[in-house]
Amino acid sequence: MSNSLFSVEEARQLARKRLPRMMFDFVDGASGDESLSDLNSRALDEIRLMPRVLVDVADRDLSSNILEQETGLPFGIAPMGMCALSWPGADQHMAREAAARRIPLCVSTASSSTLEQIIEDAEGHAWFQLYADQSGDFVDELIERAKASGYKVLILTVDVPIPSVRTRDLRNGFTFPMQWGPRQIWDFATHPRWSLTTVLQCFVAGMPRPMNYVTSTQGTKFIRSASRGRANWHFLEMLRDRWSGKLVVKGVQSHQDAIRIKAMGADAIYVSNHGGRQLNAAPTTIESLKVIRQAVGADMPLIFDGGIRSGEHVIKALASGANFAMVGRSAMYGLGAGGGSGLADILDVISNEASSV
Repeated sequence: MSNSLFSVEEARQLARKRLPRMMFDFVDGASGDESLSDLNSRALDEIRLMPRVLVDVADRDLSSNILEQETGLPFGIAPMGMCALSWPGADQHMAREAAARRIPLCVSTASSSTLEQIIEDAEGHAWFQLYADQSGDFVDELIERAKASGYKVLILTVDVPIPSVRTRDLRNGFTFPMQWGPRQIWDFATHPRWSLTTVLQCFVAGMPRPMNYVTSTQGTKFIRSASRGRANWHFLEMLRDRWSGKLVVKGVQSHQDAIRIKAMGADAIYVSNHGGRQLNAAPTTIESLKVIRQAVGADMPLIFDGGIRSGEHVIKALASGANFAMVGRSAMYGLGAGGGSGLADILDVISNEASSV
């Protein structure tokens, strides 16, 4: 392995040095006192795996099957908005890696590239994540755009009815659109690699923007603090009737909710606490996974997301009842540390560690 990064934590530390403080904190930060973000990973660390011996493991295969799709690995890339803030062209880098590794890239409603462009770059290895945004017409348009672009899987995120308060973003004056002041200018000036690469990218593709909003015919503007409270049980029922492909509900932690979602015909449940970025007082994702698996039975596909920082964490999630896992911040740390090559390094690290566990 000729990687220059050998762990997610190494990538995180390098990203902290290379990214402007504002951008690193946007990726790394969480809600409240940020304790849940750390607890997610710590809870995975505390799981012990029993070694078994005298089993022939010379030929190992990490391929998987989720939602009737064959994947090259048992994990994909979680939906994350405005990834170009971590590194210019982030969506393109992630799409190319998804295509090369045959893993799903979950495309955010607030992605920095259009949903049409990303699924093309990913050679079809993309799922679309939907927020029940403030405009019903905009949501309807997104659903139709996803259908027309060939998306087979739609992910409805339901755990952000009201966006949380994130102290680091407030302290840094992080807003969208960006507001420029002496502090922000100094932050960018003291991180020349990121800033110069961003400036060059801007000449090619313009300033990073939430392109699914920009290209909408509805005139809906991206408002980071907007409510997504329209995602209720009636909305899920409507979406199930309207979407003929695979439907996933993301942000589920309660086993009572999971049972009801299964009964309403969802094809998979995405167990997640938003990486600790929403309700800091919520349980860790691995705790919720075990309870939900017991509640919904063995036949309901469960996708796990929350605190994965290694291949060992992926295996622990699968051993605890998940059918598939997603990595979020780990991918962003790789991008922040080394752009496309850093992302490739981190995906290699996680897959190689998973193979050796």
